[in-house]
Amino acid sequence: MNYKETTDWMFNQLPMYQLHGASAYKKDLTNTHLLINHLGNPHKKVKCVHVAGTNGKGSTSHMLASVFQEAGYKVGLYTSPHLKDFRERIKINGIDITENFVCDFINENKSFFESNDISFFEMSVGMAFGYFAKEKVDIAVIEVGMGGRLDATNIITPLISVITNIGLDHTQFLGNTIEAIAGEKAGITKPNTPVVIGEYTTKTKPVFLAKAQETNSAIYFASDLISENYPSDLRGDYQVYNKKTALQTIEILNSQQEFKISKDDIKIGLLNVVKNTGLQGRWQQMGDSPKIICDTAHNKHGLEIVLNQIQKEKFEQLHIILGVVNDKDLDEILPLFPKNAVYYFSKPNNPRGLDATILAHKAREHGLTGAVFNSITPAYQNALQAAKDTDLIYIGGSTFVVAEIL
Repeated sequence: MNYKETTDWMFNQLPMYQLHGASAYKKDLTNTHLLINHLGNPHKKVKCVHVAGTNGKGSTSHMLASVFQEAGYKVGLYTSPHLKDFRERIKINGIDITENFVCDFINENKSFFESNDISFFEMSVGMAFGYFAKEKVDIAVIEVGMGGRLDATNIITPLISVITNIGLDHTQFLGNTIEAIAGEKAGITKPNTPVVIGEYTTKTKPVFLAKAQETNSAIYFASDLISENYPSDLRGDYQVYNKKTALQTIEILNSQQEFKISKDDIKIGLLNVVKNTGLQGRWQQMGDSPKIICDTAHNKHGLEIVLNQIQKEKFEQLHIILGVVNDKDLDEILPLFPKNAVYYFSKPNNPRGLDATILAHKAREHGLTGAVFNSITPAYQNALQAAKDTDLIYIGGSTFVVAEIL
């Protein structure tokens, strides 16, 4: 199979949370262990940083990778989901995994995947570790897919574990309370391995402390860190917390003497995250007159920060292109959106995309009105035609919406 045929097989034949949601979720790591043993345990050949959290884990992972690159290390980076091309998930020093490796890996192991019901995410994790081990990376930053305790990435014993923050998301899998979700995320904490907490609340801190005590792990709360204010090319307000989390993580790794990272490495790395890693969709400006901003924030915690930042912008009229997936709690997120904006309700091109008519109907209950479009592109084109140079266009609600615009 060529690359397109290979990725089509991966996307269509096996469950993939990005496309199918609940049917792709597995409740234990049995298959992951089976797969990784079949592959010869490549994860044991790679030094890792493990990053979980409701929001910010992608940005934090990319910040860490960029800083490591500036320090001269060969850096693997595993993240999800991808925006345009599967290969975005697996990178070394900002360069996507090769098409040949993807094809060879799938073709060589296809019968094993089929006979053992290996999921899309499990094979992606196996591929990442196989690639990083083959290429002999110095360090790999591994982002959790969902949750932590039962995530396929949770087979590793990292140098350090990182949990950015906790919010109510994926409650059908992780629990419907902040404490329950914190417990799932805290499941990446390993015995005698330091853990960094990016943000905490009075409800989540006891959960983290209890897990750290259980595993005899030193615990660090990055939000309490008084640190130098390094500028970054990631400009969302929420990046303040992610920078602190990355800085605390680097400080601990430096103290372990596993790696040597200077202040200059940190400064240059944080200023060049996009250039070094190719990260997209985080408060990304796509135009100037009118100003166009896209952001992948898609749950209450993330959207609160992004929508607050929008209100700090100077504009005459706000235009919002909005699309969501069908398992989104609309009564939780729609009240966050401003009533004085012009809305363009649309459906992401994804099996999980919510019908735009349903979204618009629900939005009207919260005082949000606008036109309905059956896809993102015509919504975007209409917004561009309607907006004046002094207006602001915001595109968001889902990773898939941003992916289509990019």
